[in-house]
This record gives sequence, C-alpha cells and structure tokens, in this order.
Amino acid sequence: MLFLLPPSETKLDGGSSASRLELDGLAYPGLTGVRRDVIGRLSLLASDDVAALSALKLGPRQLHEVVRDREIETSPTMRALSRYTGVLFDPLDAACLSPAAWQWAHRHILVHSALFGPVRATDLIPAYRLSHDSRLPGASLRSTWRRPVSEVLDDAGEFVVDLRSEGYVGLGPAGDRSTYIRVVSDAGGRRRALNHFNKKSKGLLMAALLADRPTLETAVDFFDWCQDNEIVVEPGHETLLVAETLLERESVQVTGTGPSR
Repeated sequence: MLFLLPPSETKLDGGSSASRLELDGLAYPGLTGVRRDVIGRLSLLASDDVAALSALKLGPRQLHEVVRDREIETSPTMRALSRYTGVLFDPLDAACLSPAAWQWAHRHILVHSALFGPVRATDLIPAYRLSHDSRLPGASLRSTWRRPVSEVLDDAGEFVVDLRSEGYVGLGPAGDRSTYIRVVSDAGGRRRALNHFNKKSKGLLMAALLADRPTLETAVDFFDWCQDNEIVVEPGHETLLVAETLLERESVQVTGTGPSR
C-alpha cells in the first residue's frame, strides 16, 4: 500500500555536502526523461529573475527561491520526508524518526513533487521551488506529468491512499486502485470540508501510521486499521476522514521502536 502526499512550498535548506541530485536514484526510473525535461525548463526559467518571479508567483523578497532553482543540480540533497516542512509535514517530525519508522516510510510513503513526480520518503532531493500551477516554458506541468504519473502509479500494482490536493491530482490521477481522502468536520452530525485542518489532519494520520507501522496491503487493511485506532473514515472511491478523531491525537509519538502489526 502506498500513501501519496502532496509536497509543500516550504522546504529546509541544506543537506549532505557530499550529495548531489542523482535522477537515476529516485523512485520510478521510468520518469527520468520527464524529470530531465522539467528540470531543464525550470533552469531556463530561473536564468531570468524577473520572469521566474512572475511564473513562480513569487515576490521580490523571495528571489532566494529562484536561486534554489538555478542550483538544483549542484546543491546538496536530503531525504524527501526531511526536506518538506509545513502544516502537513511538521507532525511527522522527520528529524526524530526512528530507523524502524524510516523503513516503514520508505516502503509506504510517496510525495508528489511538481519537479520530480512521485518520490519515496527516502529519495534524496535538493531544495527547489515549483508548484503544480507554476508556468514553465513549453508545455504545462499538467500536460507534462499527467499521463506518465498515472502510468507509473498503475504499474506499481499497489493500492494508493491519495492524500494530495486536487491540484496535484491534476498532475496524475491515481487510478481505480485508490481512494481519495477528503477531510471533513463533523459538527452535530453535519459534514463540512476543511481547509487549514485538512493538511493538519493528514499529517496526524501519517504520524499515527508511522507510530504503529502496520502491515497494510489492501483497502480493507487500511480501513480496519483506522477503525482499530478510532479514526473515523467513511470508505469509498472518495473516503471521508473525520478531522476531530485525529485532532485529539496531537501528542502521538512516531519515534518509538515498538512492534508493528
């Protein structure tokens, strides 16, 4: 089973000084050609500060983000789950993950980058700035990524729990063997969609999974695990996840080495 996360716009700087981007080392090597194409077009864009700020929807004070994009192929790398920060990723506390948690993350967690496509939690990537709706020279990111990403997710042959935003779903739907997670609030029995707590709830869900590290293969396995952990979901091709059943779990610890199920 794979849990497919959206990336975040905020990312840590730095990484191993001895490491550089190696596209052949990323998950789904069939995407290497598309990755080279997108990197090339982003590098071309980043050579013009004014054009890059406009296309990436940045202000003048964010010029350092353009510099990041100019240095993608020479800047240091770190594991993807450590690189991304923000509301969804903060509950995972990647800096404190145990080896067992990292092993589970490597097996089960993907992050869908607008630059690299889906990458595993442990794939080594540099800091960069590119969003699903950024405008690169040439083809749109949607037309560039949509078919190749859908094909590699289908070919993986695993059930996908899709936690991406709709913008990233547009860069490659997960297909029939998947369920899309939509976070809702249950107020007096009435369901309503959430914005801020949408990302936070997804982060807390992943933190709980990393803490327990269950053996999951089928959709039934996942839904049973949610029920066992008092996380309310309503299964379907689009699964409703009730935020309140996760927001009460903010003290969850994901660094332990206890037995996984």
